[in-house]
Amino acid sequence: MPELSELKNRKLGRVLTKLGKVTREQVHEALAVQKQRKKMIGELLVELGYVTERDVLEALAGQAGMGFVDLGQHEIDEETAHAIPAETAKAYSVVPFEHTPGSKRLKIAMKSPDNFRAVDDLRLLMGFKVEAFVAPESQVDELIQKFYSVSESVTDVVSDIASDDKYTALADREGSIDLDEVMDIAEDNKVIKLLNLVLLQAIRDKASDIHFEPFEDEFKMRYRIDGVLYEMVPPPAYLGPAITSRVKVMANLDIAERRLPQDGRVELVVAGNPVDLRVAVLPTMHGESVVMRVLDRSNVELSLDRVGLDDYNYEVVERLIHKPNGIVIVTGPTGSGKTTTLYAALASLNSTDVKILTAEDPVEYDIDGLCQCQINTEAGATFAACLRSFLRQDPDIILVGEVRDLETAEIAVQASLTGHLVFTTLHTNDAPSSIVRLLDLGLEDFLLTATIEGIVAQRLVRTICKKCKEAYAPTEEQLMELQLTPDDVRGREFYRGSGCDTCHGSGYKGRMGLFEILVMDDDLRDLVMKGSATSVIREEARKRGMRTLRESGLGAIYEGQTTIDEVVRETISEE
Repeated sequence: MPELSELKNRKLGRVLTKLGKVTREQVHEALAVQKQRKKMIGELLVELGYVTERDVLEALAGQAGMGFVDLGQHEIDEETAHAIPAETAKAYSVVPFEHTPGSKRLKIAMKSPDNFRAVDDLRLLMGFKVEAFVAPESQVDELIQKFYSVSESVTDVVSDIASDDKYTALADREGSIDLDEVMDIAEDNKVIKLLNLVLLQAIRDKASDIHFEPFEDEFKMRYRIDGVLYEMVPPPAYLGPAITSRVKVMANLDIAERRLPQDGRVELVVAGNPVDLRVAVLPTMHGESVVMRVLDRSNVELSLDRVGLDDYNYEVVERLIHKPNGIVIVTGPTGSGKTTTLYAALASLNSTDVKILTAEDPVEYDIDGLCQCQINTEAGATFAACLRSFLRQDPDIILVGEVRDLETAEIAVQASLTGHLVFTTLHTNDAPSSIVRLLDLGLEDFLLTATIEGIVAQRLVRTICKKCKEAYAPTEEQLMELQLTPDDVRGREFYRGSGCDTCHGSGYKGRMGLFEILVMDDDLRDLVMKGSATSVIREEARKRGMRTLRESGLGAIYEGQTTIDEVVRETISEE
């Protein structure tokens, strides 16, 4: 059976033949050359002198059901070019060449017919009825350079809106909100442009969350990078309802419902990277608060050797996740990277001969090869109910998003006893505390000791920005916070970030994990059966090679990866 690329080549050859650009013999000649040259048939036909690049582009456009446009034949003014924001045009490599002010119809030129997601995203982001055409790459690049070399910033758009009489009239309104008026403003080009700029800036800066928050006298826009919130220039407070309504339109939520929380999802492809935006709307005293969780798949390192494990801990985790059965728990507070670590473990185990089922609330990333189930408590699809069904699906590995109650814990235990490897998460401060937590839920100690193979506690600390990294000498007070003296660290180098544009002046860029891994053995199981205190279990685990979170943090400091302040903030002393 011919490969997909071969079928595409033949189809392009047929299109060029129908257009009268080449003969069948010339196409067959190019196909014969292609077997040695491994180039696209269009390139080869150009090289052989049978067609021009423009001929090939026209044929490719026709093959994709699009038109071809010569932008040199069109007079494009500033108003048409700026029907979409500069950042959007550059991110998607498109240029508008026909647009009537006040109309929702837009004709855009793009370099390749394969860029069809740009059309879908522009329809979603801008609310336009978009008609796409293919144009020569040089013409698109030239116009992008001409019209969008100076990017508009969020500050520029906010200033423009604040000085526009159309919007300032809203500030004088009191009482209930007119839904029709809010929708008109939400569909306005300037509001759409503002929201798009905020989204693109947040995605470009690798933000994890975007917050739109209404207060009595202001409307805040903030985004979280590496666990820290940064505030953007706030738009006028009266624009709050319009901005939140625009987000709800994009996420297919009910615009009229302003009393109940709502959840939705927006899927985009920005600069070639798939980005999912999870939208959560919460009614508050002063309006609806919206948080958009940015799930940029290109920004997630779904690989165990990329999550921050040192060589020793990496080998320990590798041994744990390749056990034939048992329970492996990852624990830590919200936002400590538990899900990423579990996904990384599953990614390394994911193969055609292994069946993996997951029950998650919510499903954060779609991963090929995994059967992922979304928890829906209202419909009765609880963790326990899904887990019970999983056992009838013949899985090898099961992921339970979180053990929240005794029923879920007991079914997870039963699953491991019947030959399955079970991964799950808990919310505890460290690895030994997870044992006490499970006992508090009501799990029998003999079941716990029979099934748990290992517990991984983790935290996330910010890493020092490589652009402004500098050596420095810590003060005695800083060392005391780590229970160290100047003699303990003699000869060691300490680093910090001085602050630069790359890291927004914070001195940090990116995050890494700190890990504490408790591997259960017979002696530790005996201690659990005797009802030993957490401190006794912790001390015994340390004798067996467990490195605490604080020790893991000290290692990262000495390696020049993070700072004393970060480790002190995220870990507690063992003393």
